[in-house]
Amino acid sequence: MKKTFPLTHPKIKPARLVDSVRAELSKYIKRERRKKLPEGVDFWDFDCKVGPDPATATEQHVSAVSKAIGDVCDDGNDSVYVEILAKPATRNSRPSQPSQESPAPETTQHVE
Repeated sequence: MKKTFPLTHPKIKPARLVDSVRAELSKYIKRERRKKLPEGVDFWDFDCKVGPDPATATEQHVSAVSKAIGDVCDDGNDSVYVEILAKPATRNSRPSQPSQESPAPETTQHVE
């Protein structure tokens, strides 16, 4: 999805417009995640960009898109450009590290 959303309307407040943009993007992401995964793939990942226009849009993590839209609105822009592209991805396993056992705290006994 590559789309420019207006943040001005004669009857609707900008905060409500931002909410509607966030709701539309949430629906889109949920719809994309429901699609059947290709073989050998674990999940759908997303490449996201957000900015006032396509030329100045910056890359964002999918979890930071909502905050980035709010930041664009707070800067006083008349529109927000959002680009979200789904891509298949696989999970990377974490390398196993030997467990580091912490030594028991030393207790001192006072003899009187």
